[in-house]
Amino acid sequence: THTAAPGPPPRRDRLKGGILWLRIRAFQPEMENTGSKRHQGEISTKHSKSPFDLIVNQIWRRKSFAERLPQSSVSRFFKVSENSNEAECQLGKTSLDSENKETVSKISSDELKPPDVECDSAGWKQVTEFMARLGKKPNHKYMNLNNSQLTANDMVQLAALLQNLPNLEELDLSWNEEIGGTLKLLTNHLQHMSQLRVLVLGSCGLAERDVSDLGECIQHLPNIEEIDLSWNRDLGGNLSLLTRMFNTVSKLKILKLIDCNLTADDGRALGKSLAAITRLEFLDLSMNKDVGSGLEILFRELKHVPQLQVLKLHLCGLTKVDICGLGDTLEHVPGMKKLVLSCNDIGGGFKETTVHLLNFKQLQVFDVHQCSLTEDDVCALTQIIPLLPSLQVLNLALNRNLGMSVRHLISRLRFLPRLRSLIVNNCNLTKESIVELADTIPHLTELETLDLSWNKCLGGNLGELFQMWQSNTHLCVLKMCSCNLTSQDLASLVSTSSAGFLENLQKLDLTYNNTIDDQSWAMFFREISGLKELVELDIGLRPFAHRECDLWITVLLGSLTRFPSLTGLGMNNWVLSASQRDLLNAFNKDNKRNIHFAY
Repeated sequence: THTAAPGPPPRRDRLKGGILWLRIRAFQPEMENTGSKRHQGEISTKHSKSPFDLIVNQIWRRKSFAERLPQSSVSRFFKVSENSNEAECQLGKTSLDSENKETVSKISSDELKPPDVECDSAGWKQVTEFMARLGKKPNHKYMNLNNSQLTANDMVQLAALLQNLPNLEELDLSWNEEIGGTLKLLTNHLQHMSQLRVLVLGSCGLAERDVSDLGECIQHLPNIEEIDLSWNRDLGGNLSLLTRMFNTVSKLKILKLIDCNLTADDGRALGKSLAAITRLEFLDLSMNKDVGSGLEILFRELKHVPQLQVLKLHLCGLTKVDICGLGDTLEHVPGMKKLVLSCNDIGGGFKETTVHLLNFKQLQVFDVHQCSLTEDDVCALTQIIPLLPSLQVLNLALNRNLGMSVRHLISRLRFLPRLRSLIVNNCNLTKESIVELADTIPHLTELETLDLSWNKCLGGNLGELFQMWQSNTHLCVLKMCSCNLTSQDLASLVSTSSAGFLENLQKLDLTYNNTIDDQSWAMFFREISGLKELVELDIGLRPFAHRECDLWITVLLGSLTRFPSLTGLGMNNWVLSASQRDLLNAFNKDNKRNIHFAY
């Protein structure tokens, strides 16, 4: 008997066999070409495994990493498919549960690298496109979106992009008023940016809920060093929502809260938080006129911030009682370099306070302009000022009740060789004060700015000052606005500049000196020289004091070639005809200059 020859396998089996053969053939070149040890081992053992096992293993190994992990753990590290999980990725759900963290930690670096590179590339492209749309340049560590007219929609996009910038160190969103109320979108992602050092949100229209959200966020920013929330008026009355979290930002060095409508309670809350931010170096509470009465605690707690270098309390509603409380704690901050107390009614409080300034051997800036200082205050300062060897800026402006004591203060300035800026405008100086200043000027070899504006006694006495002027002066700014200057004073100025004693002068302010006649202005422009570095010159008149300039306008045009650096000439309230204006414009065109004539 003959056994019947086996027939062909059923159609289903033939299909399975063909597919299996095609898969093996398609996969075999890849196996033969690979040079890795891992693949070589698989090739050497392929005869010991069934073809089906081999294919399953290869399919598993080639399967995307995102498909093998739970989707929640993928969203932080990898680009997901365009499905519902993409929305989760964009909303910033980046936290991992403990189980997924363990899974990720077991994956070799070789397996992580390709998807990570792909994600970084795609994510950075999105960042670049976002920044380009706003006219900004992208950077991995710094994002500056200052004054970019950001909207709520922009904040949604920005929040989604932050996960692509894990190394971001500085974020500036200031002067974007429309983003108020949307900070929650941002803070959800900022919590995962542990490298962030600088956060600037000035003038962003922040609301109370934004302050609360920010407070919750900063506790997750261990490296934050600078926070600027200036010009957010709704911060007033809500500062405690932020300061109560300061115990987690021990590295904070700079805090700016300018014009935030802060209240006395806000001042107390901030004072109580100083013990937690012991590395603080810079504190600016300027233009919060209602905070003064609440700063008593802050002054007392300054002992916790011995590294404080800058304290700005401009226009904070301080009184002489408050300033006495400040004086008692200044000994705890010996490294103070800048102290600003301007525009506070603290007159009469310096008699007891100035003695504590002796500890400030590094003090560089002392600003007490418009503080209603009395003659007794100035007498006290006169004893202390010479003992501040590092002082560079002294601002006594708008203190009109200094009396004769200011003369003695000026005479002691000769012991400040590093003084660069002396501002005594509107101090009701006397002729004797000008004489003392003239004797002191030769000792101030580094003086760059001198503001004598609104001191009427300067008129007719400018020659006394310039008589002692020395060569090679560093003076860059000279302001003599509304000083009742005369033709004789202009002649002294011309003589001093022609001698080369003002060769570094860049800004000269002669505004509101209506006492100078037209002939003197003609002489000034005809003879002035030695001002090759001059950038700005202002000779404007007082408001409503309109005068013709026919006598000197042509002389002015002839002198402009002697001012090669000049870019601005103020001529407000001088009356110019159409033809005279054409002459000024023609000068720019003919001489290839770009001087801005303000008239």
